Amino acid sequence: MNTTVSCELHLRLVVSSESSLPVPAGLRYDTADPYAVHATFHTGAEETVEWVFARDLLAEGLHRPTGTGDVRVWPSRSHGQGVVCIALSSPEGRPCWRPRRGLWSPS
Repeated sequence: MNTTVSCELHLRLVVSSESSLPVPAGLRYDTADPYAVHATFHTGAEETVEWVFARDLLAEGLHRPTGTGDVRVWPSRSHGQGVVCIALSSPEGRPCWRPRRGLWSPS
């Protein structure tokens, strides 16, 4: 039997060091694909962009910068709270995402 865990997040698309835009997103983990986390970014009225990350990449990124390819993850601070940033690289662009303050708090 497979188990799926999912959650909805309110991320910020980092536009500049002083500006960001809200973007809802979802994360999903399925035991049928135990080494992956699926992310869906809601970029428009009905448009979504989907990425699949290595589960270990996200876990390591809670504590130290990691990733050398299309996905990079690192811990940071936002409004005095710990957050995790995710930078993606694709032919369409290079967005950098961070959670709204307090959503992801690495310990």
